[in-house]
Amino acid sequence: MALVDKHEHRHLLMEEITEYRSDEKEVKMKDGFYPLGSGTQQRRHTTAGWDFYVTWKDGSSNWIPLKDMKESFPIKVADYAVRKGIQDKPAFAWWIPHVLQKRKRFFGKVKSKYWERTHKYGIRIPKSIKEAVTINKANRDTPWQDSIQMEMKNNQVAFEEFDRDVEKLMGYKKIMGHLVFDVKLGENFQRKERYCADGHKTEAPAALTYSTVVSRDSVWILLMIAALNGLDLQCTDIQNAFLTAPAIKKCYLVAGPEFGEEEGKVFIIRRALYGLKTSSAAFRSHLAEPLEDLGFSSSTADPDVWMRAAVKPDGEEYYEYIHCYVDDIPCMSMKAKEMITTLFLRIRFHLNYHL
Repeated sequence: MALVDKHEHRHLLMEEITEYRSDEKEVKMKDGFYPLGSGTQQRRHTTAGWDFYVTWKDGSSNWIPLKDMKESFPIKVADYAVRKGIQDKPAFAWWIPHVLQKRKRFFGKVKSKYWERTHKYGIRIPKSIKEAVTINKANRDTPWQDSIQMEMKNNQVAFEEFDRDVEKLMGYKKIMGHLVFDVKLGENFQRKERYCADGHKTEAPAALTYSTVVSRDSVWILLMIAALNGLDLQCTDIQNAFLTAPAIKKCYLVAGPEFGEEEGKVFIIRRALYGLKTSSAAFRSHLAEPLEDLGFSSSTADPDVWMRAAVKPDGEEYYEYIHCYVDDIPCMSMKAKEMITTLFLRIRFHLNYHL
């Protein structure tokens, strides 16, 4: 079987490796190391001289250089080399142990992560609403149910009920959603959910999914500027940040049990739900509007650094700065708290405007 993507690139799916060969260009065992200036030896990193005969799922077969096989099928090549007893050859010895060890660590992490998510801080973490209700009944309390209701209430702005025939939703993609459960240590072990759309089931061009964040170097430079100019630094974040931005892609879903009495209804997604591929880019674009309205301009060196000319009480001119790391927004100004309040009011205005 072969797959052809939208760029007309053909991707072959491998069935098995059936044979291998080497030629005169291969590095011999005696030449597998070269001396370093410190007196030690270093393995030669080369795959020259080796080919593998591969059978593909579409029925075709051909010889493929080891350098290409190593990049596309490293684990399968490593397993095959071990079975054939050639893993100690110079073309394999420098990379096969690393690949096999990395695979071992990967599976180990998957297993440990599963058991880690069973409980957190001694509190059992549910994996579904049904399990959350069961836990609450056993404990004779309702923290999980209460937090679910709060999360879905916060997400109401993202949905618009559609009470007509679903077939009339031309151009809309049907997706599903789910709740992610967690416990917050810094909030007195508060139960926390996040409603996420199954964005991995939708397609979107890179231009709509890519979103930048402020660089580490920019943060360091701005902190130095704030210190040198005696500016106040205040940091904040935007609650349910993505939900302040309109959705870019046309999607709808059928409400699940987390919607309570509205389960089974059809809702059009009007806001950038967490989980959608386009949500991060949508929020960044949306946040730029109130910043520009407040007179801030994006830096040429770093588009996530915003600046605005201002004047200190003593008449000295300076710049106020805001830099954005998704929904975390540090502000640097002589009146940083006032600037944050004004920004929040402006974001709320744009939220109501888009609704």
